[in-house]
Amino acid sequence: MAVARTWRQSKVPVGPHRILESDIAVLNGVFSDAFTDRYRRDGMAGVRVPHLNPAVWRFAIADAGPGAMLWRDERGQVAAFNVAHLSGVEAWMGPLAVHPDYQGHGVGKAVVAAGLDHLRSSGARVIGLETMPRTMDNIGFYSSLGLLPGHLTLTVTLDGGYASAISGGLRGVRLGSLHADELDDAVGECFSLTERMLPGYDFSREIRLTEELSLGDTLMLWRGDDLCGFAVCHSVPLVEGRVREELRVLKLVARDDEAFNLLVTMLTDHARRSGTRRVAIRMQGYYAEAYHHLVQRGGRVRWSDLRMTLEGREELRPERGVVLSNWEI
Repeated sequence: MAVARTWRQSKVPVGPHRILESDIAVLNGVFSDAFTDRYRRDGMAGVRVPHLNPAVWRFAIADAGPGAMLWRDERGQVAAFNVAHLSGVEAWMGPLAVHPDYQGHGVGKAVVAAGLDHLRSSGARVIGLETMPRTMDNIGFYSSLGLLPGHLTLTVTLDGGYASAISGGLRGVRLGSLHADELDDAVGECFSLTERMLPGYDFSREIRLTEELSLGDTLMLWRGDDLCGFAVCHSVPLVEGRVREELRVLKLVARDDEAFNLLVTMLTDHARRSGTRRVAIRMQGYYAEAYHHLVQRGGRVRWSDLRMTLEGREELRPERGVVLSNWEI
């Protein structure tokens, strides 16, 4: 985290308090100030980090529940926040930030420690976060709290494009196209597939929130009555005031390479049909074959993040197939 000392910093902020939807505008200000300052310290003084879409914040806050925490100073202003998520036994923190006025005084350590304590007590077996790999002091700071560097997550984008019908007895279904009385069964099937591949992982809440908040859709690949894979994706703009440009994949579960490849085809088709230019898939580095497939299809690497996990609570990996879990909103 960046370090800054100003005359405005005085007493240690108090918290954590539960984040409410009414806090979103203030959170956006802290988020923008903190990350703009981070870029400046990394030598990119001309970068101004924009505010996030309030709809994305609402999703993050609802997804985190009691893990959505903030700290206030003596004037009641938000000084820091940490949004800690739990999907079954998998947990991660983000976004989290400390306003530049409070960096360098132990606030960041308290904020991360509170998130780790909450996730441990909630039964998480996997705990982690992602940070910018070029920012050495971030990596060192998180390492001092017991988080160890792992592999890179590479954001790969593919252009949207209409696809022909899926053959071979396979069919694609959008969760949003189902009747209300079919939704619970569909979400249950997604849970069962995930459970078979990575016991304890559960993306049901993210699927339901995506539907309830009208943020995107969940694409499902079926062979008869057997679910082969699914992808939770958001089409709403990530940045406040921007047009819809990108379909972002939050979670993807595919039982084998064929299912993964067909899901990617479904995603590019859905991107075009939903009015977005491209699909963004955040590839965890240990899925080399899946990553190679995206590159062969014309995928472009747009961004990299360093995945870090708490010592003793490292990520799990399925014996076969692909499970992508985005640790960013």
